[in-house]
Amino acid sequence: MDDNIHTPTISSGPTSGGVPRDFSKLSMEDLMQEKTRIEEELSALSGVLSSQGTNMTNSLTTFDGFPRDDIDVAQVRTTRVRIIRLRNDHKDVMKYLEKGLHDHFANLQRTNGAGAGAADTSSTQPSATVGDSLSTAGMLETPFAKVNSVAPGSPADQAGLKAGDTIRSFGEVNWLNHERLSKVAEAVQQNEGRALTVKVARKEDSLTTTELDLQLIPRRNWGGRGLLGCHLVPL
Repeated sequence: MDDNIHTPTISSGPTSGGVPRDFSKLSMEDLMQEKTRIEEELSALSGVLSSQGTNMTNSLTTFDGFPRDDIDVAQVRTTRVRIIRLRNDHKDVMKYLEKGLHDHFANLQRTNGAGAGAADTSSTQPSATVGDSLSTAGMLETPFAKVNSVAPGSPADQAGLKAGDTIRSFGEVNWLNHERLSKVAEAVQQNEGRALTVKVARKEDSLTTTELDLQLIPRRNWGGRGLLGCHLVPL
């Protein structure tokens, strides 16, 4: 059969095969971009497997050991290898991102200590430290999800969430550790009936964005499906 009925393969990114990339040499900004790129490609590759009705563990042979004829076995194998490499790359990127943030906070603490011991510089030193702290907070609170819809009367609605809001943090979950929103789902399940602080950015118009800290209580029996009553999509 000449026509390929399956989804075409996804072109490989810069981490395909060959020598592994040295992420330790990347800046924090480059690491953030790499994290986004890897997650987007992983999502696309997952779609390739789904289009063929398979995943990372399904057998590619029939019960008697022959290659399955209902899927493109070669494509699935190539896709699986690529996913494994990307997952390893993602772990490395996250490791260096977290190390960079830890180092930054350690430097801030040392700066604070030095500033406290020097009376002559106490009036000027904290201002730089505050700026660094705000910069780091900005990195931690990079939006990672968008509210796609909110059901009327739901816990999300009562908390004040609106469609179009972008999520900066959801309890302890942020852009560094949300893992394609899976950690948000865990936080919701583990905190049923308890308030979670959700930091959101709401674009009021083309020039104005409002930052909000909302208290959201996941709960059942509100008259709809789920514990939140809203639909989040990753950015």
